[in-house]
Order: sequence, then structure tokens, then C-alpha cells
Amino acid sequence: MTETIFPNESVEYRTARNVLLEAEMALRAEIEKVAALRRKLPMGGLIKEDYVFDELVDGEVRQVKLSGLFGNKDTLFIQSFMYAPDMDAACPMCTAMLDGMDGQVAHINQSISTAVVAKHDIRTIQEHAQTRGWRNLRLLSSAQNTFNADYRGEIGGQQMTAANIFVRKGDQIHHFWNSEMNLAPTIDGGNMRHMDLLWPLWNVLDLTPQGRGETWFPALDYG
Repeated sequence: MTETIFPNESVEYRTARNVLLEAEMALRAEIEKVAALRRKLPMGGLIKEDYVFDELVDGEVRQVKLSGLFGNKDTLFIQSFMYAPDMDAACPMCTAMLDGMDGQVAHINQSISTAVVAKHDIRTIQEHAQTRGWRNLRLLSSAQNTFNADYRGEIGGQQMTAANIFVRKGDQIHHFWNSEMNLAPTIDGGNMRHMDLLWPLWNVLDLTPQGRGETWFPALDYG
């Protein structure tokens, strides 16, 4: 498959690695195929309402509409994460993903606009952000609206992690995509891993001999 040889590797290793490389290339082609299908989606439904969120700016709570989140872009990514008044703490899994996204969002914002939404009050969300060292994420509270329930960041009162894409066309805003694979029937009864492609943690662990494991999950504190 390739002429690459690493120090002291065996013929058995190279043969097996080339088989794996073929599989990796096929997977890459499939990812590109799915991405192309995603880009060809027609516009989804118009937003139910121009949701009003709470945002903390210079220590003061202000309201911002969903339409105001686009800025000078026509595409908006909103990540819903699991944190609500009836929870003892923010979801460790959501937090781990956002730890990584905080470092990438300045790059992402060159192309689209982004925001992160939780059901808790905005001051509590900001306090959590400070414990994580988040500096770049635009944090919003959906405590006073139905955004979470409408766009599957909440189901039956239970908080869920969900990503949504919205597109502005003139003076209208359409829903375009939701990470709804977690709402579909599970594959072999396993976790649908609907956020994995956005989350380097699992992709790195999948490269290792032990893999990601079945019982380990990220925590809020390793002290």
C-alpha cells in the first residue's frame, strides 16, 4: 500500500498496517461523502421564534435575540450543553468537549458565528466557565425560553448535548442541521457518539492499542 517503513518493524506489522491504511482511506472517503450530503441539505424549517437569551457583558446581564447572534455571518453554530438548576454541577462530558472548543472557536469564527447555550442562569454558567479557564466561547442562558426543548437540547425536561446549525437567508432564519444521530436507534445497543467528530479527545484515544475503553469518561476534576 505504501513504501513507508519505520525502524525495526516486521513484515507482519507492515502487512497489517497496510490493510488498516486501506480501511482508514475508505473511512475518509465515506466521511467526505457524508459531508457532501450534509452540504446538499435543503433549508430546514423557519425558526419557531426569535429566541431571547441572557448574556453577561461587562458584569451586566443583557438580552440578545437569536437573530443577533449571526453578526456579519450567515451561518450560526449553537452548542447546547447540559447544565440546569436541578443539576449539582455541569455535565463533565459537555465540559470536556467545550474545553477543547474554547481553544478552536477563534478559528471557527472566521467562517461562521458560534454560541454555547445552557439552561442555567447566566451568572452560574459564567462561574463555571471561569473554573475552566474558558476565554473565547460566547455563553448564553436559555433559562427564559424554549430553545433547548425545541432544538433537542432538552427532552422531557432532561438536558441533552446537541449541536445545531442555523442559516440566515435575507430576513429569514432557517434551521439547517442538528446532531440528531443520538435520537436515532442505537447501533448494536452502543453509544451513538453523535458529537465525536467535533471532539478530539475520543479521536486521539481511538488511535491507541487500548482504545477509548467502555467505562472511562472525562471528569470535572482530576485532583
